[in-house]
Amino acid sequence: MFSNIYKSIYKKIKKYDKIVIARHTGADPDALASQIALRDVIINTFPKKKVYAVGYPASKFKFLGILDKFSDDMYENSLLIVLDTPDLKRIDGVEPSKFSYVIKIDHHPEVDNYANLDLVDKVSSTAQIIIELIFKTKLKITKEAAEKLYIGVISDTNRFMFSYTSPKTFELISKLISITNIDFTSLYEALYLRPMKEVRFEGYLSNNFKITENGLAYIVLTDEVLKEFDVDAATAGNMVNNFNYIEEIITWVVFSFDKTNDTIRGSIRSRGPVINEVASQFNGGGHIYASGVRLKTLDEVEALVHKLDEKCIEYKNKVQN
Repeated sequence: MFSNIYKSIYKKIKKYDKIVIARHTGADPDALASQIALRDVIINTFPKKKVYAVGYPASKFKFLGILDKFSDDMYENSLLIVLDTPDLKRIDGVEPSKFSYVIKIDHHPEVDNYANLDLVDKVSSTAQIIIELIFKTKLKITKEAAEKLYIGVISDTNRFMFSYTSPKTFELISKLISITNIDFTSLYEALYLRPMKEVRFEGYLSNNFKITENGLAYIVLTDEVLKEFDVDAATAGNMVNNFNYIEEIITWVVFSFDKTNDTIRGSIRSRGPVINEVASQFNGGGHIYASGVRLKTLDEVEALVHKLDEKCIEYKNKVQN
């Protein structure tokens, strides 16, 4: 289906001597792993090229590798590859219009058309698309890049538990392991190891969720609470994945104050109601069962909670009928 696009992307990579790889703000393991792995694969294939993976670093995921510092001279005669980012406003640290050519590689529903060439495939993860791009072209994989891409896939699929994990996901992962001989079991520790303060913080979330009669759970974390547990807004947002499979909850959202960006971050998950349509109304978006928003006021928080609760009602009525 995408064979011609893979070839076109490879040709553009081959053409440009300077390549910048960007991704969305508030980076997660899939975005970071895909970005750093693609940089290293391109350098492994074309050692003379200057290739940069840019964006604001995420200390929690520093084990994935080191990012490059962006400078304005990187705009000149350069190819930009944007990963895992459907909307223009969430691209971290660069202005796409200043590059000679822009490629978007993403697995989210389409939002903005900001690239000259799009590879958008609604699969498990951006890492899965990068794996297939490598296998479909003459790009040369490395063991280290394979480890990062494996982490990207297991992170966005929650260890292959989410519904958009497909037979193709397993086929590509099997091929990745066979070709590179990575010790995939050792990779889980780096991703899932956490300090006791986060375990205690998770307990706080469990004890303080507000749960509506329609199955919506939500919590607003103040800056004081984050300081009490010595965690940041990103940690709070990433912890949202730990609350799946609770009988009384079908949709849940964690709000946290992000003082650095003067916003209220909202991380939303669902195991039934479609939530990305609601998120798109509140300066956000994402997948149908996993989305995020960035809000400015508590009034917006209240409005979003109301909309999500309505979605829960709609879903329950649909299931019952």
